[in-house]
Amino acid sequence: MHRSLEANLVTWKDAPFRKPLILRGARQVGKTWLVKDFGRRHFKHVAVCNLDRDVELREAFQNKSPQRIIPLLEMIFGYKFLPGETLLFFDEVQDCPEALNSLKYFFEERRDLHVVAAGSLLGVLLARHSYPVGTVDLLDLYPLDFAEYLAAIDPLLHQSFLQLPLTMPTPEFFHRRLLDAYHNYLIVGGMPECVATWERTRDPAAVYQVQNTLLKFYEGDFGKHLGEIAAAKCLLIFRSLPGQLAKENEKFIFGAVRKGARARDLEDAIRWNVSAGLVSQVHNLTKIESPLRAFRNDDAFKLFLLDVGLLKTMAGVSNKAIVLSGDYQFKGPMAENYLLQQLTGKLEVEPFYFADQASREIDFMLQAGTGVIPVEVKGGRNTKAISLKNYLAKRHPPLALRLSEHNVSQTGDLLDLPLYFAPRLPELLKKFS
Repeated sequence: MHRSLEANLVTWKDAPFRKPLILRGARQVGKTWLVKDFGRRHFKHVAVCNLDRDVELREAFQNKSPQRIIPLLEMIFGYKFLPGETLLFFDEVQDCPEALNSLKYFFEERRDLHVVAAGSLLGVLLARHSYPVGTVDLLDLYPLDFAEYLAAIDPLLHQSFLQLPLTMPTPEFFHRRLLDAYHNYLIVGGMPECVATWERTRDPAAVYQVQNTLLKFYEGDFGKHLGEIAAAKCLLIFRSLPGQLAKENEKFIFGAVRKGARARDLEDAIRWNVSAGLVSQVHNLTKIESPLRAFRNDDAFKLFLLDVGLLKTMAGVSNKAIVLSGDYQFKGPMAENYLLQQLTGKLEVEPFYFADQASREIDFMLQAGTGVIPVEVKGGRNTKAISLKNYLAKRHPPLALRLSEHNVSQTGDLLDLPLYFAPRLPELLKKFS
């Protein structure tokens, strides 16, 4: 299973002013597998310190200096750690804060050695506690996007997918095959274990079982790492996502989570879910101007789940509805969640949305250089978009995008793209930067 983030790891490895690396990401997105696979490909040795399983290894970090840590680890692993030949990997580093803090001293004293740290809920730990800011590099890993999924499931189709132009209609043969693959992706999602299960068995029931297990793991983390009250709030937020997205106005409503709830009651729980990588938060804009971050509305936002396959399972959408039905309840929210999943971590400026009091709403607003590109997402073949039409007539953006199950077409500045091209949108945006 190839992960596109490996290219970033190679860039980090070869960087002349490299720092120790922290790899963040939600539980079960494949951090451990990726680092080990990268290590096997590019180093002679990979020294894996699993600080959850191998409790005795934590003792090596009681003294934070690499001059003391490295000889102890060399004795344990049985070989000398040589720069360029050894990758030192601190896995499940959240269980040993001393190992996390030691990265500062690896930066200062042993910058020649390649060191990576990763762990579950590391985003929460870094958000709550101080860590060696300025002395580490950061990378984020997410579930597989549609392109990575396609590479794992159908490599030949994936090669064709990468070569198809974004501004010309896709040949009908490939269009149908890619739409079928997109529908399957909505069901399987991008969690590595789900993709591997589907690739190995082609059994949707087996995938569904894995998804249910993952959701139980995530819900179990609330009780494991939080107090009773905080865990209950985080669970309420997490379980409310399908219902929040199913509303006609998808803006997050605190009162829909619990009657009478206000922002101050639940904002910490939202922050925990976001820091854990389980949820993505997309903010509304006070006005549509570049730079978008300067006009972020902190009081109005939507929440999306980290993976569309898990959202499908949480919402109880049947596989039959996705594969056979031209229209089904919850199709729009799933398509929006899918699009955000394809863009997360790939853009210089995170996506926003726009909605005003006149009930006009644009699903996503993307910054491309100094320009702003509106994006409408349609879950099926109905592409009617009054808000987008009005926006185009009033603002005349350099480009507007509408994603649906239709083939590629263009009318003026409006480019219609099939949903399967979503992971390739960043390459399109670069042309307008």
